[in-house]
Amino acid sequence: MGGGMAARLVDSGCSVSVWNRRRERADAVVAKGAQWAMSPRVAASTADVVISMVADDEASRAVWLGEEGALAGALPGTILIESSTVSPAWIAELAALATKRGYDLLDAPVTGSKTHAASGQLLFLVGGDASVFERAKPVFAAMGRDALHLGPSGSGATLKLINNFVCGVQGAALAEAIAMIERSGLDATKALPVLVDGAPGSPLFKAVSPRMTTPDYTVNFAMTLMRKDVTYAMAAAERIGLPLKTAAAAREHYDAAIAAGWGDKDFAAVVEPLRK
Repeated sequence: MGGGMAARLVDSGCSVSVWNRRRERADAVVAKGAQWAMSPRVAASTADVVISMVADDEASRAVWLGEEGALAGALPGTILIESSTVSPAWIAELAALATKRGYDLLDAPVTGSKTHAASGQLLFLVGGDASVFERAKPVFAAMGRDALHLGPSGSGATLKLINNFVCGVQGAALAEAIAMIERSGLDATKALPVLVDGAPGSPLFKAVSPRMTTPDYTVNFAMTLMRKDVTYAMAAAERIGLPLKTAAAAREHYDAAIAAGWGDKDFAAVVEPLRK
């Protein structure tokens, strides 16, 4: 995702410095004209805007904090954009640190896949100060099809988790449905279109059902990341007194799939333990 976003910035004429824990993952965007930085601190040291796109809270902390973190290198007044799917609690902590050091932070996770990142079709869900959002609009325009300002800091992170937990629940429900079709002896080529094209159908059903039935578990969205997002959503909802019972049920399926060895595959593989 980050590689596609950085490539869009290069293509738009921006001067881009990149860093990744694994250098080879940055080779393609460096070949396009981005500069390789030896650390997040170095990457941030000459930037007007610093963007992070990593896996989770732990990875985000590692990128922003510490002697070689981006916060140690960025100049006062720099716009910081956290586009990773992380917890609102971490965004609140990061925003406080950013403000203390003279930076402006936007939480701006995205909807879309690696394909959308490469083609500039991401939708950014943005939380933070409205005036900072206005300043950052050209950057979002270079990377995505739109950017939606949702409110104060943490708003983007919260909506992204709501979006992803609903996707996780749909994926688990579809897995149960396909398993029930197969175990009942129904012809899946006839039965599944009734669901996909009927009332239960959704863009996610249409995208994921072929991967479950082929099967093809090439990673579009990793199982472990879906499990992480569902867990973050449950924790965020608990803080406002709302147990996400459907999310809890879905997480059991992702846990089972990960335990069965499917964790490094696409989350569509959640159907596999149900087939046994």
